Amino acid sequence: MSDRALIVQPVSTDRSLAEALQLNDNIEETEGLAHAIDLEVCYTHVQKLSRALPSHLFGKGMRERVSGLIEEHEPDVIIVNADLSPIQHRNLEKAWKSKVIDRTALILEIFGARAQTKEGRIQVELAALSYQRSRLVRSWTHLERQRGGAGFMGGPGETQIEIDRRLIADKISRLKKDLKKIRQNRDLQRKSRSKVPYPIVALVGYTNAGKSTLFNMLTGANVFAEDLPFATLDPTMRALKLPSDDEIILSDTVGFISNLPTQLIEAFRATLEQVSYADIILHVRDISSEHTDSQKQDVIHVLKEMNIDYDHDDRIIEVWNKIDRLDDGGQRDFPEHVLPISAITGEGVEKLLSSVSEFLGRNKKSVTLQLNPSEGQAISWLHENADVIEEKYDEETGQIVMHMRISDKDLGQYNSKFA
Repeated sequence: MSDRALIVQPVSTDRSLAEALQLNDNIEETEGLAHAIDLEVCYTHVQKLSRALPSHLFGKGMRERVSGLIEEHEPDVIIVNADLSPIQHRNLEKAWKSKVIDRTALILEIFGARAQTKEGRIQVELAALSYQRSRLVRSWTHLERQRGGAGFMGGPGETQIEIDRRLIADKISRLKKDLKKIRQNRDLQRKSRSKVPYPIVALVGYTNAGKSTLFNMLTGANVFAEDLPFATLDPTMRALKLPSDDEIILSDTVGFISNLPTQLIEAFRATLEQVSYADIILHVRDISSEHTDSQKQDVIHVLKEMNIDYDHDDRIIEVWNKIDRLDDGGQRDFPEHVLPISAITGEGVEKLLSSVSEFLGRNKKSVTLQLNPSEGQAISWLHENADVIEEKYDEETGQIVMHMRISDKDLGQYNSKFA
């Protein structure tokens, strides 16, 4: 049997029209987040808020109103869809005599349930510990106990809260060291992978936009892809051959979300690192969602955190997914700069792959090289990594002349290997 959740959605009384229109989006999204960790939403309460109190967030009358709802619906947990300060969090738990979690804690719960790799689990634990450390406030009664010292547990008179803080700090330090080792290993793997000149194509997009479904369709992989927020957390990469016979590495990434807590962006930076050095960034949008435009803005915001300028980065291609869910089944004129597809039916996917090939080809230039017939390894490498247009033997020089189109990246690798 699922635990029951009561959602409290605070809204400002002086909110703008745009914020008012986004209210339903926020509620729907928060309910979806709750469902993602098997919570049954028994009631959602919208609470108008003229002024946020530093101590409780809500005024006394508002708190009593929620107390009545708790008594009526008997939830196991109260979700406040806002970021609560440690003091607000503690005081609301006291006032409502219930377990209270805020938006950050809710997302952390989902991340904890989804992370599969060792790196992913460490990142989740780091984010959770950082969050937990901020919750250690002196007025928590169970942390007021005095504890006698015994070696590493601390000296005489050290309070439990100081011990807890130190233990958390030590664990964060150990986890950061573990994470550093994992990242160093991944950097080595990336360097060795860069010797295999496959361009990286990264899928990004709002959570539940269909990235993993598209990834599975293209690669034949079996990545967890359900109609849930954050179905993918750990970096997933697969090789893929395009219709042009070019090979790429396709990377699936964590879904973005509105107001993603900063510490979570940092904690999952490794997951998003694939995006920073990708040759192409495919922004997969759920075009059937009525919130698709606001979701795009959230993706732009997260990419900006990674120093990627959405409007001026020519690596970004918009992929409008789920056209099969549109009223007209996607039978309409779409803007020229986008690629409409359905990752379920496969419509438009062939054109998407052709566009990726064309995009990669644009970065290639015409080059003529002359090689000795004995340089078989170099000739073979060029056939694998460049578009050889013509190859002929020059009787006067005794050399093989190769006309080709090749990217600067591949030409640089050729020169480092054979020149």
